Amino acid sequence: MKFTEFLKSKGATSSIFMGIFYAICMLGIFLPGYTSIPKNIDQLPIAIVNDDAGQFGEQIEESLAGQLPFDNIKTDVTNKEAMQELEDNDLVLVIHIPKTFSSELQNNEGPSSIDFTLNEAGATVVSSTMNQVVSQINSQLQQQFSQQTAEGVLMNFNVPEEQAKELAEKIENSYVGNVVTINDIPNGMHNNMLPMFLTMALYVGAMIAAMQLVGAFRANRNKATKTRLFIYVQLTAILIGVIAGLVSTGVAFGINDLSSDLFLQVWGQQILNYWVCFNFTAIVVFLIGEAGMVLNIPILLVQTIANGATISRDMMYTPYEWASHITPMYYSVQAYFANLFGSTNVSPFLMRLAAVGLVAMLINIIIVWLFHKPVHNAKNQATATPIG
Repeated sequence: MKFTEFLKSKGATSSIFMGIFYAICMLGIFLPGYTSIPKNIDQLPIAIVNDDAGQFGEQIEESLAGQLPFDNIKTDVTNKEAMQELEDNDLVLVIHIPKTFSSELQNNEGPSSIDFTLNEAGATVVSSTMNQVVSQINSQLQQQFSQQTAEGVLMNFNVPEEQAKELAEKIENSYVGNVVTINDIPNGMHNNMLPMFLTMALYVGAMIAAMQLVGAFRANRNKATKTRLFIYVQLTAILIGVIAGLVSTGVAFGINDLSSDLFLQVWGQQILNYWVCFNFTAIVVFLIGEAGMVLNIPILLVQTIANGATISRDMMYTPYEWASHITPMYYSVQAYFANLFGSTNVSPFLMRLAAVGLVAMLINIIIVWLFHKPVHNAKNQATATPIG
């Protein structure tokens, strides 16, 4: 056999196609998706809450609203409302100017401070970007207020040396930024990425199971009705979810420092994840057979950006944002952020995850009903065949 003949074989041509196809898919999905960092940082929503009774608070609010690189800045909310939106990841930063800010600054009653509150239980890019933004704001404000204080102090230029030192210290400490982080995630990238890894660990297994179980469904159609086989497929997926969910949860708790109180909740979500991901990935396999795996992998790649673990939905381009609404990984990752590290309600994410699974299963039922014709049982055929 010549090498050229080998290259023309089905296995070789399929490998060449896969090599080129997945190279285009991966680069074509990842590179454009990640250009949103930092290009779309202006899409992140923040709030500036000014409770200051004096003039400095209003000046700072107007200055920040005009200079900060964000298009969506809320200024008409109370601090309580803004903090709740921050908990729910509807805001990424809350800047609060307290009621006594101006009076403390004017009367030299210690350093004046502004509160900057961040929520760490969300996309990693958002929390790191907001830390940089807060650092820059504080640096500018410290410089600004030191200069303003210095102008007032230098009016009394002819002061004794000891008093001059005291005044210099006052200039240095006229403003202090108070940075508060809520829902703090323990140090280590393995903690930040745990919601995504827990989800992806079962998604990949469910995707492969979709090919194998749907293959078993097709292979056994002459042994049972397609309704009975479809129920068997669903029961098998749930059984695998229970076992794989228990193993993956045990591995995660063995490596990450998580509270044992969360074990059953994480295991339960892993079972739900597996069932939803199985039905979601089985759609194209029920529809076009094993070739559906070719489409399932690009869909998985899209979800690695659209799941919200690294980039928030506010920063995503439209195709990725659209994908985050109809695919399971976004809701699973956000549910884990809320359950493991956050304080917001986890139920809405789990309900939407379950809704994706129910819709996917309904689509699979319709595909089986319409496109999978019943295969007559060989035993029944033999019985029905007249003898002689």
